[in-house]
Amino acid sequence: MAAVGRSAVLTQKAAYEANKLQKRLRRLVGQAIADYDMIRAGDRVMVCLSGGKDSYGLLDILMRLREHAPLDFEIVAVNLDQRQPGFPEHVLPDYLRSLGIPFHIEVQDTYSIVKRVIPEGKTMCSLCSRLRRGVLYRVAGELGATKIALGHHRDDILETFFLNLFFGGKLKAMPPKLVSDDGRHVVIRPLAYVRERDLQAYAAVRGFPIIPCNLCGSQENLQRTQVKMMLREWEKRFPGRVETIFRSLADVRPSHLLDRKLFDFAAVAATGVAWAEGDRAFDQDEFPPPVAIPLIERDSS
Repeated sequence: MAAVGRSAVLTQKAAYEANKLQKRLRRLVGQAIADYDMIRAGDRVMVCLSGGKDSYGLLDILMRLREHAPLDFEIVAVNLDQRQPGFPEHVLPDYLRSLGIPFHIEVQDTYSIVKRVIPEGKTMCSLCSRLRRGVLYRVAGELGATKIALGHHRDDILETFFLNLFFGGKLKAMPPKLVSDDGRHVVIRPLAYVRERDLQAYAAVRGFPIIPCNLCGSQENLQRTQVKMMLREWEKRFPGRVETIFRSLADVRPSHLLDRKLFDFAAVAATGVAWAEGDRAFDQDEFPPPVAIPLIERDSS
């Protein structure tokens, strides 16, 4: 009987944690949508569904938000079947039918193109992404979608920032909202505030039928993978560092960088009037000291 009681307590605790996680995700997605004016009344939102945890989570959360949102908008799920060998064609249609949501499966053999063009061992993501983007833009136009929703989360945004910083020589990340490169669509990322680990937990709770990507998922030496490992290591040794970096992306001071296109340095002159962004050239930096977790403690945990 004691074992039964413990089991019931554990079940209740799991249900409580799952409900708390769902509420947190809905709050974060709702906040991102509001902060960046992503969705308006009457919008037809095309949710790009890959079969991975992120896009499943995006669709699920948007559907739940729509039930309580003060504005009315449509959702249509779209999957691009790239004709990868062994791709289970029935999984997504069966799942989407069970939800009773409008959907469209677009079949384009981009897999063969990528495999033919990219030499063995080279990064496939760039070409694959360009091909997918072109197809999805076309489909969005055909479906009358006013917004294209992608499943990129907070970790994706941070990783992209460091990839551009380390390898591209530019300060650039993934914006929560942008105009597509063909100028015809508005692309949104409602998961911009959501951590990847929360999406992993949510996928387990909801039991999404995950479909692995066999095209690029095995490329473990990608630069993005290395950046992901770096951020994970930072978060272990310096808890809160990654959160601080993410907040900094929304608090940019062009006058304290070096981009002459963003700030008119030639016009800088002493006016005798105090300026909030003025440089305190001789002051010490006022940053809280980092608290590192020794590697030996981390490894033994």
